[in-house]
Amino acid sequence: MIDVLIIGSGGAGLVAALSAKENGASVMVVGKSYPTRSQTCMAQGGVNAALGENDSVEAHIADTLKSSQGLGDVDAIETLCRNGVEAVAWLDRIGVPFSRSAESKIAQRRLGGAVADRACYAQDYTGLKILHTLYDNCLKADVDFLNEYFLLELITQESEGEKEVCGALFKSLKTGELKSLYAKTVIMATGGYSRVYDHYSTNATGSSGDGLAVALRAGALLSDMEFVQFHPTGLKNASILISESARGAGGHLLNAHGERFTDELQPRDALSRAIHEEIKKSGAVFLDIRHLGENFIDHELPQERKLAKLYENIDPVTDIIPIKPVAHYTMGGIAVDESAESTLSSLFAVGECANHNVHGANRLGGNSLLELVVFGKIAGRSAAMAAKAEKSIDDEGKVEDEVKQHLEEIKSYTNEVDFYKKRSELGELFYHFAGIERNEQGLVSALEQVHGMKHELPKMGVLDTSLVYNTNLIEFLEFSNMLSLAEVMLVAMLERRESRGAHAREDYGERDDTLYRAHSGVLLHNQRVEIGFSKVTRKEEV
Repeated sequence: MIDVLIIGSGGAGLVAALSAKENGASVMVVGKSYPTRSQTCMAQGGVNAALGENDSVEAHIADTLKSSQGLGDVDAIETLCRNGVEAVAWLDRIGVPFSRSAESKIAQRRLGGAVADRACYAQDYTGLKILHTLYDNCLKADVDFLNEYFLLELITQESEGEKEVCGALFKSLKTGELKSLYAKTVIMATGGYSRVYDHYSTNATGSSGDGLAVALRAGALLSDMEFVQFHPTGLKNASILISESARGAGGHLLNAHGERFTDELQPRDALSRAIHEEIKKSGAVFLDIRHLGENFIDHELPQERKLAKLYENIDPVTDIIPIKPVAHYTMGGIAVDESAESTLSSLFAVGECANHNVHGANRLGGNSLLELVVFGKIAGRSAAMAAKAEKSIDDEGKVEDEVKQHLEEIKSYTNEVDFYKKRSELGELFYHFAGIERNEQGLVSALEQVHGMKHELPKMGVLDTSLVYNTNLIEFLEFSNMLSLAEVMLVAMLERRESRGAHAREDYGERDDTLYRAHSGVLLHNQRVEIGFSKVTRKEEV
C-alpha cells in the first residue's frame, strides 16, 4: 500500500512529493499528462517574497489581505507570506535559475496590487523553470510516477463513523485499462477549472476541474467556487496569456484612440473590469511595450514577443498588442484546513484545486507559485505524518465495478448531439453570462442551459470505442466533469448577491459585509447541489 498518493504532477504535486519523501513516506505521483506539461509552466510573472529593502513581510500580508476583499484568512495569509523568503531560498538552493540583478541578487519586479518589487522571476518563464527544477529533484529523490492516467473516482470507506479516502481509480490513456491504487493518504493536486470558459481561458484544455468534480462526488466540501480571476491581458484572438510582467516592467494599456485610460498595476479584478468597460466604449484595448526597447524585451520578456508573433502575427517591439481579459485562475476549490486536509479524512488538497483561503475574492499576482511551495510542503508533511498510522482497506473492488458499469453505459449513448460543440457553447455561455459581469437573469438562463446539457449527456456518446489512447472518451469524461462544476459555480454565483473581487453582479453592485463576508460552501446530496455560507472569523479587521 502506498503511504501518500498524489494526484496531479504540476508544481503543487511535485513539491508535496518532495516534502512527503523527506518525511519518510513512500510516494506515488499520478498525472493525466506529463509533469513538464502542467499548467504551472504558464505562471510567467514571478513568485512573491519580501526580499527587498523597500519591502516587508507585513506589507506582503497587507497587500494579500487587501486583494482578498475581506475573504482572506489572516492566519493562512501569514503562513503564506512569512514563509515566502525561505520558499524562494529553497527554490534557489534546488536549482531554479532566477534572473539576477547587477549585484547578483535574485531579480524582482512589481506586479499588480503590490506596493513593492516583490515577484522573484526567471525572465518570463518563471513557472516553467520552477516546474522543470522540481521534476529534476523528484527524479533525484526516486519519486515514482505514473503518467497518462485519468482520474475516475476516489475510493472511500467508512472508518469510525466517518468517510475516509483510501485510494483512487484511474484509466490508463495508453491501454484503456482501469487501475485501482490504494493509499493511506491521498493528496489532490489536479489544478483549476477555468477551462469551463473553453477558448476564453488562458489555461490548457486539461484544466477541466476533474479533481474537484471527483472530490465533490466523494462527499468533499467545495468552497468559493464563484470566484474566477480574469487576467487582464490575454491575446485578443487566442486568449494566450501575456504576462503581468509586461505591465510590471512598464507596459501601457491603450484604448482604440491610442490613449492610456487606467492604472496598469491595479489588482487584476479591477483592471479586468476597466479593460472590459473600455472595450465596450472604444472597441479595443492594446498593450504597448514598444518604449521598453528591443534589448529589454528580448532579455526580460522573450516569451511575450514570441507569443505575440506566433498568435497575433505582430511584433511588440514595433506594434501594439491587441488584448482582452480572459479566465485565468480559480480561487475556489476543495475546502482544506491549516494542515491542507479536506472535509474527508485522509484526503488532502493543494494548489489551484484547493482553497486555503489565502486568495479570497481575488488573487494577488505572484502568490500562486508561492502558494504551491508553502502549502505543497505542508500538504506533503501532513499526509506523510497521517500515513504513519496503521490502516486497513476493505474495498473489494466496488468502485471499480461501478465505474465499469458506467463506462459500459456510455458506450450505449447515441451520437445525436456533438459534445465538442456543446463544450464550445458552454464556454460562450460562461464568458457572456458568468464572466466579468453577471446578473440574475443571465445566471438563471445559464443554469437552465447547463441543466439541459446534463440531461442531454446520453445523446452525446463517443464515436471512438477503442481502448488505446481513446482521447474522445477522456474528453467526454472531462466535459461531464465540467458540467458538474458549471452547475456548482452558477449556483454559488446566484446565491452571492453582492459584488466582491472577481465576482461582480450588475444587479447587486455593492460589497455586502453584513451577509456575505463569508465563504460559500457546496456539497452534493442525493445528486443535488446544496449551498451554504460560513462567516469569516478574523483576528483583525481589514
